[in-house]
Amino acid sequence: MRRDVVGALPLTEQSLYGSAPTVSSHAGGRYPWAVPEATLSPALVRAEALIRNVPDYPAPGIIFRDITPLLADAEALRVTTEAIIEPFAGQFDVIAGIEARGFILASAAAIAAGVGLIPIRKAGKLPRPAASVDYALEYGTATIEMHDDLPAGSRVLLIDDVLATGGTLAAGRELVERLGSHVIGISVLFEIDGLGGREAVGDLHTVFHSA
Repeated sequence: MRRDVVGALPLTEQSLYGSAPTVSSHAGGRYPWAVPEATLSPALVRAEALIRNVPDYPAPGIIFRDITPLLADAEALRVTTEAIIEPFAGQFDVIAGIEARGFILASAAAIAAGVGLIPIRKAGKLPRPAASVDYALEYGTATIEMHDDLPAGSRVLLIDDVLATGGTLAAGRELVERLGSHVIGISVLFEIDGLGGREAVGDLHTVFHSA
């Protein structure tokens, strides 16, 4: 099994869970799949309002972004799923989702797009991992793994729930491409601004922002 290491900015619980959202959508312009800043539709504004801020979880001083009310609302789930994949329509063969909340969004997106799903999991969760990538945390490293179930050259849309410091997504992209596929784009539900995630990952599509 192949193993590689991807560096990342320090990842703290505060940076992972973030703060209250702002209503915007943005991506830069260095890549052909980047999308311009846009105003959210009323349906997306409503969906974003369903994301609940839970203070002091999982530790004092941290605001946890709880997306389960959004997931429980059929219309909100539908419009956010469509918004996650819309800039990449027709450009990908399969969707890869990163454990754990990325699985939920990637599964919904794969069904909506009519494509397959490949899970990217934490170390030790897959029976036959073909490759793994380590990425830096504030204290130590974490590891993600993936099976080699995709044909060589597959076009992959990589999805996760949040962009914070970018370590997990950078590692996910490295993992997909090490196994012979091509990441045509990265899409997340929301981005926490100011934590250097775009510097680590490059341009991507995000539906919501957290300041």
